[in-house]
Amino acid sequence: MSGHLAQANVRCVRPLDRKSERPLWKQLQERLRERVAAGEFTGHFPGELALVEQYGVSRHTVRQALRELRAEGMVTAERGRQPRVAPNTEIQQPLGALYSLFASVETAGLQQDSLVLVLDTRTDAPAAGRLGLDASAPLVYLERVRLAGAQPLALDRAWLPADVAAPLLEADFTHTSLYAELAARAGIRLERGEEKIHAVMPTPAERALLGCDPGAAAFSIDRAGYARGEPVEWRHTLVRGDRFALTAEFSAGTGYRLR
Repeated sequence: MSGHLAQANVRCVRPLDRKSERPLWKQLQERLRERVAAGEFTGHFPGELALVEQYGVSRHTVRQALRELRAEGMVTAERGRQPRVAPNTEIQQPLGALYSLFASVETAGLQQDSLVLVLDTRTDAPAAGRLGLDASAPLVYLERVRLAGAQPLALDRAWLPADVAAPLLEADFTHTSLYAELAARAGIRLERGEEKIHAVMPTPAERALLGCDPGAAAFSIDRAGYARGEPVEWRHTLVRGDRFALTAEFSAGTGYRLR
């Protein structure tokens, strides 16, 4: 790489805030995560010395940031070799299961975190109709970007009757599942569900939240969840098609087995 090109790349790097109370290694970790999500390192990942030069920090700071990225599963590094972006782990979900996306991600060996965009009480006539309620019935609404290994996996929107789900307004959904909080805070456990799944092209706004490539499709999943014979959840989830797969077992004698 020529000196002029290297200098141009350094100028494109968003600098760290040295007046912030956040440690430099933490800021560097976040900057690198953003660059990975933007697809900047598809061909290579910069080495320690390159990052020291780009961000003007010590090698110790760089190593701490890379250590955390490796723990998240975003970056892999072998002794004596340059770090590289880890390939996306595919999240597999069996058809016919009353599953938790949180559990599916963690089972795949990745940490499932969420960026909570909205958690409030509102009215929503279409969602209320899905739940068998009057159009003016108050609903608890939760909208999140679901992360698998610190990378976007799904945009998740859920509506629940406020008369049973109001305790969820006090929950921190950064690293927990809706179903776990519903059971712990409201004493409600889902017993069955219905889903409709089809392929869609995300909108530009959805694509930005999910970090999708321009031509990538996604799974659109509409789900109704039931407890005690009543609908208690209506959910729409948009899952990246390049990171998610639906599976089923079958045999010549019994056909498909839905678990």
